[in-house]
Amino acid sequence: MPMSDSTSTSEKVDGRRLRSDRSRQVIVEAMLQLINQGNLVPTAQQIADHAKVGIRSVFRHFEDMEAIFATGDQIWREGFIGKASSVDTALPLRERIVWGVNEIQKLYENNSNIMKSTATRRWRSAFLKQNYAKYQNKMRSDIARALPEISRLSQSRQEAIFAIMSFEYWDRLRDHQSLSPEDSAALLIDLLESLIPRA
Repeated sequence: MPMSDSTSTSEKVDGRRLRSDRSRQVIVEAMLQLINQGNLVPTAQQIADHAKVGIRSVFRHFEDMEAIFATGDQIWREGFIGKASSVDTALPLRERIVWGVNEIQKLYENNSNIMKSTATRRWRSAFLKQNYAKYQNKMRSDIARALPEISRLSQSRQEAIFAIMSFEYWDRLRDHQSLSPEDSAALLIDLLESLIPRA
């Protein structure tokens, strides 16, 4: 039985939508790959070349460059937030501190360029500012959940703990102070142990 005109039209629309979604995905993936390779703020032309599409195709699928960066940032954050693990709070304090620092080390080392790229652009993007704030709140919640002892500390000491476990502090140790990942992790463990007294 021949397909009706409505069925044929629907399939054409679905096909176009699938191709459009795939093109958007290819463009965003190209942008993320360039950032991971060290190009923290790739241009539209660089993204188009890497994705092997025309520059017009980039702006046919995205309103502007911020829309591409925002989509990539959202996808990236959903990915790493979904992989977050938790620690048994019944474990001794030092074991939980070491676990937390090891988790941060993996997160920051594996996503350093993406996080630097976001930092360079979030001052110009309301979306990235909002997304970054959500990320900061989640990090604070994760730290507080893994180390409930910090809730008994002074506000200033709590803020110091959150600060030294931030990407900004990790990046300073790795980039500006030229410490290895292992030395950076050891320093964080020492600092946390000095800030959080044993019960």
